[in-house]
Amino acid sequence: MKSRIPAPQGPILPIGTPVMPGLRPVIPKPEAPIKPPVGERLRPPLRKPAPKVPDPTQQENARLAALAAEFIRQFGAPGLSVAFSRGGTLIYRRAFGHTGADRRTLLTPDHVFRIASVSKPITSACIFALTAKGLMKLQDPVFGPQGILGRRYTVDPSLFGINVLHLLQHSVGVWSNERDDPMFMSSEISQAGLILSTLARTRLIIPPGRHFAYSNFGYCLLGRVIETITGGRSYQDVVKQFILDPCLINSMRIGKGAPGGRLANEVEYLCQMGGNPYANNVERMDAHGGWVGTPADLVRFALRVDGFSTPPDILPSHAIKTMTTPSFANRGYACGWAVNEASNWWHDGGLPGVATILVRTGTGFTWAGFTNTRTPSIGNSLDQLMWKMMAAL
Repeated sequence: MKSRIPAPQGPILPIGTPVMPGLRPVIPKPEAPIKPPVGERLRPPLRKPAPKVPDPTQQENARLAALAAEFIRQFGAPGLSVAFSRGGTLIYRRAFGHTGADRRTLLTPDHVFRIASVSKPITSACIFALTAKGLMKLQDPVFGPQGILGRRYTVDPSLFGINVLHLLQHSVGVWSNERDDPMFMSSEISQAGLILSTLARTRLIIPPGRHFAYSNFGYCLLGRVIETITGGRSYQDVVKQFILDPCLINSMRIGKGAPGGRLANEVEYLCQMGGNPYANNVERMDAHGGWVGTPADLVRFALRVDGFSTPPDILPSHAIKTMTTPSFANRGYACGWAVNEASNWWHDGGLPGVATILVRTGTGFTWAGFTNTRTPSIGNSLDQLMWKMMAAL
């Protein structure tokens, strides 16, 4: 699963670089020195209670529909689903097109999509919820005699320095998604078997915390951290208790890989880049890319961890500040969120047959957009589309 998260070593997705100058972080050149984070610049202002937002006018609806239709036409997408909020209130929730390439069934806002790497902010929020409960610390080691997973996995001693924060920030320095991503190899192997085999061949040359390497496998390990800390409960159940239920989200589940395993009301996926949307072991991706849901679900989630006063957040303010403060390894990425100095937080995602994005702006807007196809340039264009739709509201 690729992501357009900015990295000091260069972008790691072929689908384009960030857009909207002044709103997105600039990707530094490889030789650029890494500066310490400027946390205070990321502290969001309190959001004032918003007045009642009127429904979009007929003219606005027509403009939004035209933007969606052009996107669907340009990319041959079966459908597009979006949700927008302003000032903590959901103001627009629409679906355009169809659930599949056969164009037999109209897409509705209640149809669910694989959200791919937009799963990572959810996993991160769950980790911070557990730290807020005093069940763990970000500095807790993951491996070794005192590690959270020390009894589950035997690893090379070079991995003993990895802590929870390193996994959240993709700063372990290995298991990159640029090439030979473990999570997309040997789909027939169980999650437990994949973790064992991957760890058995891992050695660290550079200590963790110094090098950014976007890692799906690292977030898979965070899922196992969550399970271990909670006494062996499933990752999905723990996220439901600590994140989804408090956000009043009830339609999100971990997806299935085979077409026969599609969830109720789930769209069909059209891949235009080669590959099979149903060949990936989606259940194995749980904590890094396995969730299925609607754009409105993701907006509801983001509104409860956005640092604004309304609606009330489900995490303490100090936890949200830490979660969205960039690391020393990458000034454009925090803990499960890409961030910039305009106080915008976001994450995008992609799997064969789907492209997704979730954005929270420092000016009080939040949105999510999903489409059930994927092309080399669709991620960047989906991002641009959502900014245009926001401007039209």
